[in-house]
Amino acid sequence: MTSSHMHRGGRRTARSVGRHHSKGKSEGKEALTATGRAGFVARGIVYTLIGVLAVQIALGSGGGQADRQGALDQVAAQPFGNVMLWALVVGFGCMAIWRGARALMTNGPQQKAGSRLLDGGRAVFYASVCWGTSVFATGGGGDSSGNAKSQDWTASALKLPGGRVLVGLVGCALIGVGVVLGARAAMRRFLKQLDTAAMSHRTREVVTGLGVGGGVARGIVFAGVGVFALVAAVRYDPHQAKGMDATLRSFAHTPAGPWLLVAIAAGLILFGGFSFASARWRRL
Repeated sequence: MTSSHMHRGGRRTARSVGRHHSKGKSEGKEALTATGRAGFVARGIVYTLIGVLAVQIALGSGGGQADRQGALDQVAAQPFGNVMLWALVVGFGCMAIWRGARALMTNGPQQKAGSRLLDGGRAVFYASVCWGTSVFATGGGGDSSGNAKSQDWTASALKLPGGRVLVGLVGCALIGVGVVLGARAAMRRFLKQLDTAAMSHRTREVVTGLGVGGGVARGIVFAGVGVFALVAAVRYDPHQAKGMDATLRSFAHTPAGPWLLVAIAAGLILFGGFSFASARWRRL
């Protein structure tokens, strides 16, 4: 075999290896994209159900706990509820994997340390949600409300050395997160993460409305939970801490009456819709 034949053979082999490597990367990206979209669908289901439960509470027509626990109760009560619960487990697991993968990326926009750290935190959060949902689906952990869990955590934290400061810092952090979420939604920063070019003008208007209304409502709820945690630290009273359900119910006791709760509940439903839109148009 001549050197020219060997050279041409080497080039063909290199091209073949390159095509195989590119195909592998493409398939991996497609799988990761599908994983992220499944996660957004799961998030949309839960937020929509929480919003519906909160509306029922505001209008005095019953309703369970307006939090993730209540949403899971609603899912479990449906035909094939257990199958749907496990579908949510898969969805939240997918979200945790997708966020974790983004946190580990070393190229593209995710190379910024702040973004990677934020995605890492979200990955841990969704992993815990996935675990909690799987425990619920197997018939365990269904008796304790989100409010009771918040008070138990606060009571345990306050007993620690410097626990009062710790709870206060957590409260301030939640307030900060709520303010940032609401501000970013009001400024429509989420549009940068969506493939708006693939939307019609009308669709973009609808998705923008879902993102603004839903994001602001979500930010208010986060900030509200943080305020109660801060109050618990200041008063050294774990009973002042509240989970999402009790925080939402507290909005009904403001001078605006139940209508403030209705508005925030409607916003959470909008956020559920925005999550579904993200599953379709988010740049993943």
